[in-house]
Amino acid sequence: MFLKKTPNKKGIYLAIAESYYENGKSKQRTIKPLGYLEDLKVQYPDPIAHFKEVAKQLSDEKNLNKNSSITIDLTAKMDNTEDNLKNVGYGILKDLYKQLELDIFWKKKAKGKAIKYNLELIFRLLVISRILYPASKMKTYEDRSIYFEKIDGFSLDDIYNALDLIDDNQKDLQKWIYEHSEKICKRDLSVTYFDCTNYYFDIGRPDIDMLDEDGEPVDKEGNRVDAKYRKRGPEKNHRPDPIVQMGLLMDRNGLPLAYDLFPGNESEKRHIRPIINRIKKEFTDSRIIFVADRGLNTSDNIYYLNGNNKGAHNQRDGYVYGQSIRGANAEFKKWVITSGYHIDIIDSKDSGEKIQFKHKSRIYPKELNVNVTSRDGKTTKKKKVVVDQKQMVYYSEKYAKKQRLDRAVMIERAKDLIKNPKKYDRVTSGGSAAYIVNIAFNKTTGEIVMGRNLEINLSKIEQEALYDGYYSIVTSELEMSALEMREIYRGLTRIEDTFKISKSDFKSRPVHVRTNQHIEAHFATCFTALVLIRLLQAKLNHQFPVGRIVNSLKKYCCVKVDVSTYQFIYYDEIIEACEKTFGIEMSNQYRTQLQVRRMLRY
Repeated sequence: MFLKKTPNKKGIYLAIAESYYENGKSKQRTIKPLGYLEDLKVQYPDPIAHFKEVAKQLSDEKNLNKNSSITIDLTAKMDNTEDNLKNVGYGILKDLYKQLELDIFWKKKAKGKAIKYNLELIFRLLVISRILYPASKMKTYEDRSIYFEKIDGFSLDDIYNALDLIDDNQKDLQKWIYEHSEKICKRDLSVTYFDCTNYYFDIGRPDIDMLDEDGEPVDKEGNRVDAKYRKRGPEKNHRPDPIVQMGLLMDRNGLPLAYDLFPGNESEKRHIRPIINRIKKEFTDSRIIFVADRGLNTSDNIYYLNGNNKGAHNQRDGYVYGQSIRGANAEFKKWVITSGYHIDIIDSKDSGEKIQFKHKSRIYPKELNVNVTSRDGKTTKKKKVVVDQKQMVYYSEKYAKKQRLDRAVMIERAKDLIKNPKKYDRVTSGGSAAYIVNIAFNKTTGEIVMGRNLEINLSKIEQEALYDGYYSIVTSELEMSALEMREIYRGLTRIEDTFKISKSDFKSRPVHVRTNQHIEAHFATCFTALVLIRLLQAKLNHQFPVGRIVNSLKKYCCVKVDVSTYQFIYYDEIIEACEKTFGIEMSNQYRTQLQVRRMLRY
């Protein structure tokens, strides 16, 4: 092993490295990153001489430990506290965590605080466990011995107390992660994606706010506070439980950028603007094209981002939104189903096959009704403005078949509802109620009001069928091609996939904490976990899906076979890829305790 000195813009970066051969070629890998020379001079009078000696000692130790013998007592018995299986795969996540310098972030935030526990260690445990062994805070604390590294020195109460500090710093944390992730993976903010989802609480009733005479939430002393998060709203799976909503912003490369939480009973339409404000103020002042689905396509959101879009080169931020066709005005609907379509043959990124792209587009003077707030902020009024907007519509036979099938399922359910109304309520009827004339629900119970003449809405079905297979996208970018609009908008599927990871792989719901502060802290750990796994996926060149990566890291474990010797029991192509990417030897079947500790860098 040797001391590697790498000059860059910030100075000379030191690391302990070693040479090895692969396929007959000599290569190098980093064994232990050390830091910048000038920073290390604070701790060591001569860092270069010191770490040259450390590298020599490591080489000598490696040569001595190439061969060893152990004695196994075949009559040895286990007691009921035996727990020798230890996870080491978390070391890859810890490496990325350290590259983001999150240990430094939390040590800075804890400095000067009258706390006796290790805030950074608690946060790291919550984040890594959210990826590998997602569970409640209590279960995470109880099962912390699964890791090779001893994680101790704090209580379960300390974890809950730490959540308050995590909440206090969660917005600074998001900015820190963005700034420090740029050295790990390229961040591209020229196009960003925004979407909302919700997470449910397994509780019977929503939180109720205490309001002042102006209808604003207040605490017991009458001071204004944020509205409580746990409210009933349109839960994605139609559950009746209270929810909290999250708005997530993702960069062009699919890496989470920032998030906001808001109460479950509030509309997502107005929550894109606060997070955009924060990004523009704290992350970058460059021009960004924001991409969102049709639920965020409102007059206020269009005008807020882009103004009236007059002139050849609008310097304001841009947008690409989905556009509802069935909810559009008559002129737009007529344009959709009239002639003028072009057919291009393009490569499908999903199947790799050639497909037809049937589309047409136009630049149209879009009339908006925007809300204008008075200077004192007390009143709003509507203002009509006309903006230039590029509108594109395309047709997909695959999408048409899906819409017809979905509608057929809803119609069959609607028919059953008419026959058996007592079987259904507002939640269980789902979208089928939209196809029934004269249906009404009890506002208190959600049950269907009896005694009304229920019929299938045939005219609605006929109208919907006219637009089967058509999808529309609109943008402020008047020179953007139809194909580019389509490809950029399709990037939203990656943010939907990120939500699925958080809910399925990371089991971030139901949420088991109660206060706004602890809910914010819970999602700060979930957000950090998402960034770590997406960074790892990117560093592995997107060869493997998240589920497989997590499974491999969970399986990369060792078991003690002697006083200070461990046997590793799993190795696959993902671990091999991590080994090459991070420069860490992970294929050795046997390791001493000291070697494992050095591999985990503690």
